[in-house]
Amino acid sequence: MENSILIPIILFGIISVIAIFCTKSLLDTEFQNYWIKQIIWYMVGFFLAYTMMIFGNKFLYNNAWWFYFLGVLSLILVLFFGIERNKATCWFKIPFIGTIQPSEFMKVFLIIILARLIHNFNEKYLEPTIKEEFFFLIKILILVAIPAVLTFIEPDTGAVMIYFIITAVMLFIGGIRKRWFILGFLIIGLILGTGTIIYLNNQDLFIKIFGTSLFYRIDRLTNWSNSSGMQLTNSLIAIGSAGVFGHGLNHTPIYFPEMQTDFIFAVIASNFGLLGASLLVLLIIFFDLNLIHTVSKTTDYTDKYAIGGIIAVLLFQQVQNIGMTLGLLPIMGITLPFISYGGSSLLSYMLLVGIIFNVSNESLRFTN
Repeated sequence: MENSILIPIILFGIISVIAIFCTKSLLDTEFQNYWIKQIIWYMVGFFLAYTMMIFGNKFLYNNAWWFYFLGVLSLILVLFFGIERNKATCWFKIPFIGTIQPSEFMKVFLIIILARLIHNFNEKYLEPTIKEEFFFLIKILILVAIPAVLTFIEPDTGAVMIYFIITAVMLFIGGIRKRWFILGFLIIGLILGTGTIIYLNNQDLFIKIFGTSLFYRIDRLTNWSNSSGMQLTNSLIAIGSAGVFGHGLNHTPIYFPEMQTDFIFAVIASNFGLLGASLLVLLIIFFDLNLIHTVSKTTDYTDKYAIGGIIAVLLFQQVQNIGMTLGLLPIMGITLPFISYGGSSLLSYMLLVGIIFNVSNESLRFTN
């Protein structure tokens, strides 16, 4: 595998553990060993990634439907048997292990199934008609809508957005006619515009139509720009007071909720300042550019679509997480890939890394 992929991931792991360690003095006793757990999750993650290299990507694509059905089944079961946190039922409680979040793994399964279906469609129809593309898109939308609805019910709005971003990017790379994207944006714009007008002019009617759950989620998004709330306010204080070099290792100056997960970038910026935060951003950019380079080298179109979906996930989460930490984007509970604490999220990323390793190795063999 290419060192340009492996080395950044190892560095991400080191940065992640250090950053989570810097939160322990401000967390309750039961959470102070998170940095140790993150080391264990990384070890398990690398094991999964290398295991996937043994089976290869062809195994994943050939069994794509099984993975998809497994993901959907887990999303159904979590609604009935999952545990509730912060008014969301998104996790299974696993004795002696912790919690598992099915929506994190559903992202991986969607990438696998979409890569296979798009490749099969392009192979079957070298020059598809508009009708053939239309029915294919309907099939894809149904496929994505099932996990999206189940995840929305939990609720996990951030994951739902990621599902559709993955789909749009992979379809675009797959060569679907651009008119479908224009039509899709128009329909989405019409729905969002209508919903916004109702929300702004008659909130009681909005609640009657869409329910209180969606109302509170929209209300949270519309109020982000005033920088209100302890979480964002304290995050900005921690970042703003850090200066160029930060407060130093394990000297996070102020507590804010979810500092080890959603707001881990604020922890890094507060401890290591503008310099540390900038180096992390540069490392992220370096990693992303190498993924794009990997796409350009692969000759397998299924792999190309899969890597495109992976890049879409990473880019969206990176921009959204850092942006919401700085108060530039709404707070959506989206983690920073490879850096934030969390077994489910990290293992899902490492599964994606396994796909990347396989593609990288195939590209090297082809080049040689």
